[in-house]
Amino acid sequence: MQRQLPKPAELLELMQFKKPQLDGKKRRLDAALTIADLRKIAKRRTPAAAFDYTDGAAEGEISMRRARQAFEDVEFHPDVLKPADQVDTSTEILGGRSAMPFGIAPTGFTRLMQTEGEVAGASAAGAAGIPFTLSTLGTTSIEDVRAANPEGRNWFQLYIMRDRDISYGLVERAAQAGFDTLMFTVDTPIAGARLRDKRNGFSIPPQLSVGTILNAIPRPWWWVDFLTTPKLEFASLSTTGGTVGELLNSAMDPTISYEDLKIIREMWPGKLVVKGVQNLPDAVRLIDDGVDGIVLSNHGGRQLDRAPVPFHLLPQVVREVGRDATVMVDTGIMNGADIVASVALGAKFSLIGRAYLYGLMAGGRAGVDRTIEILRTEIERTMTLLGVASLEELEPRHVTQLRRLTPVAGHDAHEFA
Repeated sequence: MQRQLPKPAELLELMQFKKPQLDGKKRRLDAALTIADLRKIAKRRTPAAAFDYTDGAAEGEISMRRARQAFEDVEFHPDVLKPADQVDTSTEILGGRSAMPFGIAPTGFTRLMQTEGEVAGASAAGAAGIPFTLSTLGTTSIEDVRAANPEGRNWFQLYIMRDRDISYGLVERAAQAGFDTLMFTVDTPIAGARLRDKRNGFSIPPQLSVGTILNAIPRPWWWVDFLTTPKLEFASLSTTGGTVGELLNSAMDPTISYEDLKIIREMWPGKLVVKGVQNLPDAVRLIDDGVDGIVLSNHGGRQLDRAPVPFHLLPQVVREVGRDATVMVDTGIMNGADIVASVALGAKFSLIGRAYLYGLMAGGRAGVDRTIEILRTEIERTMTLLGVASLEELEPRHVTQLRRLTPVAGHDAHEFA
């Protein structure tokens, strides 16, 4: 090999210096390549109590870990020599189009995570062409969410309150504001034991202590935003003092029943979805009763710990109710590949909660945009590598669920259903 001194002109071609990014927010969001990266940024920028409210789950957080593990244990089976260079991620869901097979899940107290809250989520969803769901315990009004996403699809998540008139009034307001889908949530008769919140002394509004002040010192921007923006407004609660668990227990009604579902169905003019379904018989009954859709969900592991894993439940529900039924899934979704696997096993749609909030805490509206873009890229790449050009081409044969946990013989709850 003959050696020579490098030529300056050739060195200049090899060494292209990157233009520095002076916008700190854009720099940190561009560096986030995964939802896990956004989570790390969110944890640095958000006080512990607010971050843990988002990041945590009930009791030992077993349900949340199992749900996440279920997606990590997926094995894909790609087709080779099958071109899919242009993939179509769009889908029809509940009478309308979505640019991708996921939407933003309802989350409570959202402006506590970052001051832009639901406005950031709704406007980002509208720009991306996916649905946004406002929680009954949201911190932005129904009308303001509509204003933030005037042309997009807005859904409303409903809790049945002890004072039924509050719930009925919210249904009427959502209908008047043009929300097209109502998400009737059934897994929250009382609050789950959110132990992180109790240990942090997390309350609404936030209460100052020596610990919270010390934790806030390296995060002054959060407190500046919180103290210099409009007071938090809740869609359903006129009083906001106390821990999250106390607020939920004072508002929710453990007597919620099918009779309540019947009343809401008669009131609501749009599509009606039941969220929080956790077993096969309930799924079959609800579909047979004619609801427009169900969401297999254990509330992100935030209610009953050791609850069924929704992703594990998905194939048997779809087999029983048919692939034409609108079955959706949430809990544990942190990667676009999780969404692709869900669609392959028969889900029509999925919802993201924590993933959206990590982006919000990391950078407000721009952070939510980054969450959606990360998931979009992962969905498209996964589909291309599987050799499928559209969601309709995804089939159960593309996925194997590898199970770490199997029921003890004779003790499978579904045997007695």
